[in-house]
Amino acid sequence: MKTSYSWKHFPHSLLVIATLAVLVSGCSTTSKETKSASVSPQEPTDAAIERYIRAHPEVIEQSLQGLLAKREAELKERHKAALATKQNELLHDPASPVSGNPKGEITLVEFYDYRCGFCKKAASAVTELQKVDPRVRVVYKDFPILGEPSELAAKAALASQAQGKHQAFHEALLASHADMSKEAILKIAVNVGLDAKRLETDMANPKWQAVIEKNRALARELGISGTPGFIVGNELVPGWLDLNGLKELIARAGHGR
Repeated sequence: MKTSYSWKHFPHSLLVIATLAVLVSGCSTTSKETKSASVSPQEPTDAAIERYIRAHPEVIEQSLQGLLAKREAELKERHKAALATKQNELLHDPASPVSGNPKGEITLVEFYDYRCGFCKKAASAVTELQKVDPRVRVVYKDFPILGEPSELAAKAALASQAQGKHQAFHEALLASHADMSKEAILKIAVNVGLDAKRLETDMANPKWQAVIEKNRALARELGISGTPGFIVGNELVPGWLDLNGLKELIARAGHGR
């Protein structure tokens, strides 16, 4: 069954776009087709716009593409501004684990999920970077986005700081392909020398959920929706980076100092 649409079915935003198209394009065109579709002073505005759009439907697509591009650019600018204003939360949150050189002049911040395949792929590069560049300090932001097992692993990792073995546990979790059930997590903990019973008690502390929620809120403000996400200074790079990619990110930060 064929459905006919009148101009009233178009959203108000399209009405505005179409009006602008008529005002801009209708006054400057010279073809017979365009002249026939241009606005008559006596013609009701809505009807005139509908006539124009029927004759030139491409203006809707072109206008929307331009609008989307503008909105995307504005969003990127807001995220860039947020990076500049959130440096203290990124670099100096006492709840965020730190590795590498604690007094390093360049800080790499990583948002990650222990079940994320690309985080696992990047893990060895992050570890190696700390070995080859003594200037680097790494801040870890637990950002579990892949369900309850990811949250459980994040809480366990955060709780492991009390036993002074976060880095070894962190790397072991990322190296593992286990399902991240509590049993699997505690087994990994034992393998790196953690007291499993103490860890199980510590990871139940509700403060770790608060840390995770804080990281999620920060990620939203910065426009981070996936993992991994790497930040150095005011530069955010979403997605996996190998060792060379991380070195280039650090080098750009170093040149900007």
